[in-house]
Amino acid sequence: MARGLCRSFARLILLAAGCGFALPLAAQSFVAAQPTSAVAPAEGRRSEFAPGVLTVIPPDVDRADAIQLHDVVEIRADKKLQWEPYSTTVSRTLYEMAKDAPFVQNAWCLELTMKPLRMIEVEVPQADGQIRKRLIWYLVYRVRNTGVGLAGKVSDNGEYVTVEQGTEPIRFLPEFVLVSQDRDAAGNRVHKAYLDRVVPAAIPEIARRELRGGQLLSSVEVAQQELAIETGRTQQGVWGVATWVDVDPEIDFFSVYVAGLSNGYRWEDPAGAYKPGDPPGKGRQFTHKTLQLNFWRPGDEYQENEREIRLGVPAGKANLYDVGEGVAYRWLYR
Repeated sequence: MARGLCRSFARLILLAAGCGFALPLAAQSFVAAQPTSAVAPAEGRRSEFAPGVLTVIPPDVDRADAIQLHDVVEIRADKKLQWEPYSTTVSRTLYEMAKDAPFVQNAWCLELTMKPLRMIEVEVPQADGQIRKRLIWYLVYRVRNTGVGLAGKVSDNGEYVTVEQGTEPIRFLPEFVLVSQDRDAAGNRVHKAYLDRVVPAAIPEIARRELRGGQLLSSVEVAQQELAIETGRTQQGVWGVATWVDVDPEIDFFSVYVAGLSNGYRWEDPAGAYKPGDPPGKGRQFTHKTLQLNFWRPGDEYQENEREIRLGVPAGKANLYDVGEGVAYRWLYR
C-alpha cells in the first residue's frame, strides 16, 4: 500500500513541477546599475554607442528559482488522509509526504541592456481620422539569452541540488509598466500607472534616432522572436522599445517594472483558502519575478524635457521607491 501511495505522490509532484511552481527567495537583489560601452549589432551592422550610453543589467538566477518546497494543500487539507500505518512509518504516508514537497524547474533569466529613457513628439493618427502630435515617453532596450540558468533536481539520496544549465530557445513576453512613486500632501501614494502601448507611427522615428537605421521592434514583435543562447563576444540579441502615451507631466518620481525577463515566480496558499473538494489551486496567490527600474525627473509639468530624466533615486527619496539609497534597480516579486 505504501508503495502505491509513493507512486501516486510521485506523479503528483511531477505534474506540479511541470506547472513551474516556485519558492520564495530568501532575499532580493538590490544593486546600482553600471553603465557600459558595449557594442551591439543591429540587422547585421554594428551600431556603436558612446561610453556610458548603455546600461547592462545582468541575469539574476537564484537557487530558489529552481528548487522550491511547499505543502501540497490539496492533500494536506483532507484530514481523512492522516492515518497510522502498520507496515511503514508515518513519514511514508501520502499525507506526510505532502508536507514541504519539492518542486523543481529549469530557471532562466535574460540580460537587459537599455538606453536612457527619453521623449519624442510624433504625429499619431486618431480614432476620428485626424492627425495629432503626441508626446511619447519611450525606453529602447535589448534582450539577450546569455545561457544563464539553473536546473533543479532531487538526487537519489534525497538532497536538493542545482546545476548550471541554460535554456533555449526563450521567448521574451515583455511587460513594461511605468508607475508613479509620488506622494500627495498627506503622504499617501499617488496611484498612477501606464502600460506599454504600441504606437506604430513612433517606432520608425525612434529607430532613426536611436539605432541609426537598425531594426527596432515593438513589444508585440519582440514576443515573436526566439532567443537562442549567445556565447563568446556575440551580442546580437533583439532590440525593442517600450512606449507610453499621456504620461502625467507632474510625475517626479517613478519606476518601470519589467516582467517577462525571468520564469521565476512564487506562490502562497493562505491558511483555510483551500478546502477538500475545491478545484486544485483555489485561493493560491502568485507573484512573478520582476525587474524594477527607478527614475526621477526634477522638472515641472511645463515644457517636459527628456534631459531632466535620471536613472536611480535622488538623495533622501529612496523610501518612496521602497529601496535603499542609491539603488537604480532591483529584482523583486510582484
